[in-house]
Amino acid sequence: MKASRYSSPPRIPLDGRSWPDATLSAPPRWLSTDLRDGNQALSRPMSPERKLVMFDLLVGMGYKEIEIGFPAASRDEHDFVRLLIERDLIPDDVVISVLTPAREDLIEATMASLRGASRATLHLYNATSPAVRRLVLGVNRQECKDLAVHGTHLVMKYADSLLDGCDVRFQYSPEHFNDTELDFSAEVCEAVMDAWQPGPDRPITLNFPTTVERWTPNLFADQIEWMDRHLSHPAFRCLSVHPHNDRGTGVAAAELAMLAGAERVEGCLFGNGERAGNVCLVTLGLNLAAQGVDPGIDFGDLDGVRRIVEECTGLAISPRHPYGGDLVYTAFSGGHQDAIKKGFDAMATQAAVAGRDRSELPWAVPYLLVDPQDVGRTYEAVVRVNSQSGKGGAAYVMSSRYGMNLPRGLQAEFARLVQALADDTGGEVAPERIMEAFADEYVVPRVPSFEAPGAVATLYLDGEPDGADWAGTVASLRSALERRGLVARVVRLMDGASVRRGEEITVYAECELDGDPVWGVGIEPDVCAAALAAVGSAVVRARREGSPTGGEDGAGDGHRRRLGRPRLRRVMAKR
Repeated sequence: MKASRYSSPPRIPLDGRSWPDATLSAPPRWLSTDLRDGNQALSRPMSPERKLVMFDLLVGMGYKEIEIGFPAASRDEHDFVRLLIERDLIPDDVVISVLTPAREDLIEATMASLRGASRATLHLYNATSPAVRRLVLGVNRQECKDLAVHGTHLVMKYADSLLDGCDVRFQYSPEHFNDTELDFSAEVCEAVMDAWQPGPDRPITLNFPTTVERWTPNLFADQIEWMDRHLSHPAFRCLSVHPHNDRGTGVAAAELAMLAGAERVEGCLFGNGERAGNVCLVTLGLNLAAQGVDPGIDFGDLDGVRRIVEECTGLAISPRHPYGGDLVYTAFSGGHQDAIKKGFDAMATQAAVAGRDRSELPWAVPYLLVDPQDVGRTYEAVVRVNSQSGKGGAAYVMSSRYGMNLPRGLQAEFARLVQALADDTGGEVAPERIMEAFADEYVVPRVPSFEAPGAVATLYLDGEPDGADWAGTVASLRSALERRGLVARVVRLMDGASVRRGEEITVYAECELDGDPVWGVGIEPDVCAAALAAVGSAVVRARREGSPTGGEDGAGDGHRRRLGRPRLRRVMAKR
């Protein structure tokens, strides 16, 4: 690409700009243009039936201003406007908007389509940039301004003659605003306001599109602050922005424009629209929520929203799309997984200590910008295991899905087994396969008698039977193991992340058999039985691996599978 063919950004004459020091403390007025700008960008525009599904979605999410179409553009567009009005499908607190260029025949047809509406916004536009004035319209600055003023007078004329009883609101957009000279943009907007005469009962919305996004977002913010400083009637005008995403910075442009004085934002769910799309209302709204500002929009079932948008538009949402993509709450990296697990464990402990639900606590989990549950997602898919995962991934799956909080030493050992599975398959290892591998390797039925004189066992108890006496439990465990020649140290492995499984308790045994460390796991209703099963599992594993304690009668892999599979079915059934 030959960069010298393209121009450098302009300098905006703005001294003492205030937007860099501003903060966002309230949401803007939102306008969804999914049914107009988003629809006109589709290879197969939505039918009135699909548009109605999208309209119902937008209303249900809480959008109060919805641009429903370009009624002069096609029969389907006109019919949809009439359908909403004639069937009385527009809620009392929702204002519909329709778009028209500054041409008399189109303005008249557009106004006529609104007959019977109780309130509506007429959105008038004409292009103002030097390139469009010269190459497309063949007009000079004065003639371009006259188009906007004449169009405004026509809107007022047809509002009086066609829309008796309708609360007609007015919006004007200088199309290609970001490519237009600032002084001329202000001149046109002032001329339009002179014609409309804004006042307490006649507000006006001035909408500034980045029709084709060309410059960095800070320059757009400068343009908006400049306009805010220079335009008259500040009490009766609303500055609106309509960012596009040609440079991939539509969201940033909208956020900086709000800092600079924009009170309203137009966009589409998941950023649908011409070329690279409009600003994404999902990302913009949830960005506000993630910094403590209520966007006033319901994103509680984001997967449901995404499904409807995909069905209505025929466009698939990227799995990496912020907040709504399939993979945005998923970690494959071992370091990320370990941090996420520790973050969840810390929040669970904090919730248990405070006696509160985790959803009531300030969110503080590494690598997750928001709580997946706040947007209707589950924690189950937060961590997914492949060859990039370390001990944290498998440990998180075992904890979150199966309620088993593995001690750190066992986490590291089991991670090597899961890593081998991932390397063998070259892909992701499903949670069911992780649990299957764990049960095959570590969980065996109780061994009724075994001799391991001089062995030392550290027992980690994951959970505790209801009403159990902790001191008595420890004494019983030590006594039972001492009778079999083992010295036991008991660790209570309970935290807020522990998932109870009825009356069962899990015991992890880290045994030293003739100096060799080996792990075993027991899962039984009785804590002593679970402890004996865990130590027995360790003995069986030691014999299988050829440990000196095993002699020559150790069981092979077939024995391991024969013991492990029935236990697996029981373990998974309990969950």
